[in-house]
Amino acid sequence: MGEEAKLQVHSEGEEAKLQIHGEEGEEVQESEHNDRICSSICAPVNWFKMLAMELHWSFVFGVVIVYGISQGLGGAFSRISTEYYMKDVQKVQPSESQVYSGITSIPWIVKPLWGLLTDAVPILGYHRRPYFLFAGFLGFVSMLFLSLHKNLHIVLALLSLTAGSAAVAIADVTVDACVAQNSGSHPSLAADMQSLCALSSSIGALVGFSLSGILVHLLGPMGVYGLLSIPAGLVVLVGVLLKESQTHNFAYQQEYIGYISAVASIGALLGAILYQYGLKDHSFRDLLFWTQLLFGLSGMLDLVLVLRLNLKFGIPDYFFMVMDASVSQMVGRLKWMPLLVLSSKLCPPGIEGTFFALLMSIDNTGLLTSTWGGGLLLHVFKITRTKFHNLWLAILIRSILRITPLSLLFLVPRSDPNSSILPDEMSDSKETIDTPATQNENIELVALVHNMDTR
Repeated sequence: MGEEAKLQVHSEGEEAKLQIHGEEGEEVQESEHNDRICSSICAPVNWFKMLAMELHWSFVFGVVIVYGISQGLGGAFSRISTEYYMKDVQKVQPSESQVYSGITSIPWIVKPLWGLLTDAVPILGYHRRPYFLFAGFLGFVSMLFLSLHKNLHIVLALLSLTAGSAAVAIADVTVDACVAQNSGSHPSLAADMQSLCALSSSIGALVGFSLSGILVHLLGPMGVYGLLSIPAGLVVLVGVLLKESQTHNFAYQQEYIGYISAVASIGALLGAILYQYGLKDHSFRDLLFWTQLLFGLSGMLDLVLVLRLNLKFGIPDYFFMVMDASVSQMVGRLKWMPLLVLSSKLCPPGIEGTFFALLMSIDNTGLLTSTWGGGLLLHVFKITRTKFHNLWLAILIRSILRITPLSLLFLVPRSDPNSSILPDEMSDSKETIDTPATQNENIELVALVHNMDTR
């Protein structure tokens, strides 16, 4: 009996131990399960904290706002509300709605222009923050304007929708520039930043499309436009909070000079458009008078830069240089276009190529003479690579010389630019010369046919 009692006690002890170990195992498994849940929840939070510590929290905030709220959520709201706005409020046909949709997407086609501005045209020393502020205010005003005007003309509605689209595009380009800049300084986090952008955009679009139909049903498309002013306001907040170092001095590097020339070419393009749609029907003399006068006055902008007057008004050197180059290119194009038209009209029949080339060679001779004269002027005033004391005087003389051609403007006809300038007998000379030959050919042909018939 004693051995049986011992065996029973031993077995009961083993069962108790197994039960205790089983309970401990279940507790360990439950603890591991809870740890997995906690780690899966905390991992994104820790990831956000890591990005905020390495890249600054304002950058992470800007990416979430621009990609998640402005593009994802706001883009979904805007797409659905615009479809119903065109159908129910403007009452346009589907084909017209497609055309209007293409017009509002133009700001996304010219995204390189916004990128060029953010890189090459700093405002008050900042490259990114002013463009976030501008994009936010533009989107806020355009969406609020759409929501408050019920019977809005289709042209004004298109302008407002295009302005709102431009606001989102500018914010998108600016935040992309921030991402690219941080990818260069933190290459190990480049993939994480792209993941942050994609996740923010996808989650925002998911939430936006899920709620857009309900909000359009409850508030109407104009009410949704009113809600879209909130993402635009948050973009303004990004411009206020973004951490960005201010550039006080501008280094005249080769890439910046290229940027200035690129932006200046936009001024030349605007000049060509302005001439085509607004000035081509004006008389040559009047148009050349005002363009030559503006050409001389535009040269005074260089004087403002040399005398550092732009800094007294708070305008950075680089921004002023871009503005100066754009204005000069636009005025130069406006001055050159009527001269080309006038030169082409002055060419006599039969020698058009020779005469037009002669006129262009005269112009090229003038450019060569001005280049040599400018070099002589710099030598006389002892302006070198390191001495600029008399540069203002050379600029003043150049600007005055630009106005001197006005004294010869009386030689330019004041006639209608759409009519012929050459005398009638000169313009008809070729036809007069060709007429007898044509008549002789016809006479000979008639005589031959007549002789064959008589045989």
